[in-house]
Amino acid sequence: MAREKKREFRHEDYWGRPVPGFGDPSARLVAVGLAPAAHGSNRTGRVFTGDRSAAFLVRAFHDAGFANQPTSLRRGDGLQYRDLYLTAALRCAPPDNRPTPDERASCAPFLERELRLLTETRAILALGGVAWDAVRDVVPRVYGVGRPAIAFAHGACAPIGAGRPLLWGSYHPSPQNTNTGKLTLPMLVDLLNRIRGAYAPSDGVSARHL
Repeated sequence: MAREKKREFRHEDYWGRPVPGFGDPSARLVAVGLAPAAHGSNRTGRVFTGDRSAAFLVRAFHDAGFANQPTSLRRGDGLQYRDLYLTAALRCAPPDNRPTPDERASCAPFLERELRLLTETRAILALGGVAWDAVRDVVPRVYGVGRPAIAFAHGACAPIGAGRPLLWGSYHPSPQNTNTGKLTLPMLVDLLNRIRGAYAPSDGVSARHL
């Protein structure tokens, strides 16, 4: 995927390797996307960076108080997350943006290990149905409970178990969803504030920016 460069990026060196998570290791909110975009994370080496999905998502994080700036253009651009860790179900850009069952199975241990390390997690936000199912698949191994049975929907909330994080769902911030109005910025910001209100009501509707 890194060899098939987009014309506007033809002079850039693509990352072209598995993309790690990024954010606050003490975060109470963990957001899980689908996979690195071919000319976004696969190019820049940072999750949700350098493409239209990233522009929409990080603007929402900023408006809800989780990011210190509203843009995510490249590694080293100064972006910081507070109380938020961002990762993905798959670590490499899948051909045609369609992950195979084998790819999902191969990447599951990395998501599982990440969730085990993020010990302060109070909420997991799955960005899209693939991420929702990926999180549900690893929940039994991470938290020692059954696989949540609730179906994916925007705003869906699945209790994992007593003392465990809540699993929340959001439409993926892809241009297909944002350009059609299926997912709007106010919708996502409202959901982020609802999630924070569920695990930290004393923080108010929206935290101050960094």
